[in-house]
Amino acid sequence: MIHHIRQTFNNAFSPETYRAFLEHIDHDYPGLLDFRVAETPVFVPRELKDKLIAACNAIIDVISAENFKELTERAIPAHQRVPNENGHTSFLAIDFAVCRDEAGELAPQLIELQGFPSLYGYQSYLAQLFRKFYPVPDSVSHLFNVDSDETYRQHLRRLIVGLNEPENVILLEIYPEKQKTRLDFAITRDMLGIEPVCLTKIRKDGRKLYYEKDGRRIHIHRIYNRLIFDELETLGDLQTDFRLTDDVDVEWVAHPNWFFRISKYTLPLLSRPGSSSPFVPQSYYLDQLTEYPADLENYVLKPLFSFAGSGVKLHISREDLDRIPDKQNYLIQKKVQYEPVIQSPDGLVKCEIRMLYVWHEGDPHPILLTNLARLSRGEMIGVNFNKNFDWVGGTVGFFE
Repeated sequence: MIHHIRQTFNNAFSPETYRAFLEHIDHDYPGLLDFRVAETPVFVPRELKDKLIAACNAIIDVISAENFKELTERAIPAHQRVPNENGHTSFLAIDFAVCRDEAGELAPQLIELQGFPSLYGYQSYLAQLFRKFYPVPDSVSHLFNVDSDETYRQHLRRLIVGLNEPENVILLEIYPEKQKTRLDFAITRDMLGIEPVCLTKIRKDGRKLYYEKDGRRIHIHRIYNRLIFDELETLGDLQTDFRLTDDVDVEWVAHPNWFFRISKYTLPLLSRPGSSSPFVPQSYYLDQLTEYPADLENYVLKPLFSFAGSGVKLHISREDLDRIPDKQNYLIQKKVQYEPVIQSPDGLVKCEIRMLYVWHEGDPHPILLTNLARLSRGEMIGVNFNKNFDWVGGTVGFFE
């Protein structure tokens, strides 16, 4: 998107360099890379950067409003509500499609958002690796509001570890060694000194939680939560000593309730009168519609409570919507038209950018620190729509 930087990068690119790039990851973290890394970063011009930040600010105004918790009470399924919720999320990730507006200018359009951690460790590592292997000029950066990756890590350390000893803080997942994001878990452990721990390995003694390491029983003070209820429920009645809904003496980063509050459930709240932004497509709770939009072909159906694109339906009819028995669990959102803007060796590629924030306890607003980007040639961004393509997958944005 920044022509001269793109041209320099593409001239320097070769399949051999890309293979060496991947081999370097495997050397640092053998066998842990389990998702496709795109061949290129995204180079974001200042005008688009400013629009992305303006779009995020409009969304944050809604999320940080005093009545946000009241508006999102119904988002949390009763059987998945976790006690001791704090005042705001610890993490905020906001996904935008890169599109063109009516004037032909590049503009973001909101896709989804989540009050849940993303690949905060991996993205820092990936950005540094791109600079190691390719000509990425100092005029662009993957960071915001910090002057270096070390300052970035200090923010993560303050948020995730706090004043605790690292061994008393865990990264919680279900079978972390099998997760596709396990590379990020290993980088986070190297960065912060905290262990990835499986839910099945946690022991409860009264209101206290423990895990074992090197034959020692270690008290858990703080949980960096990477576990998603969706996946937990697919495993059925998993036998564990500790259930997430137990009332225990532990601090959550981020508290699991925020996964539901800041989610697809939030989308219709962002397009209400007084809250709307030109970068937020119109969305409606399906059960609150008295009549369907006349241009229903321009909308997509999304389940409120799903993850990673599961259950999204791109082409819908009135009959499809009428057949849904639990309309309270769905929304419809105005479709966005991704604009292929990334020049690959054999054509243009579509792009999505995720803006990544941290929100320190007691601060009035979150802080934008870094980003994640994904490239696609398929109908949707996800892995299932981009099999057997190159110049697709996860990457990072370098902003002017």
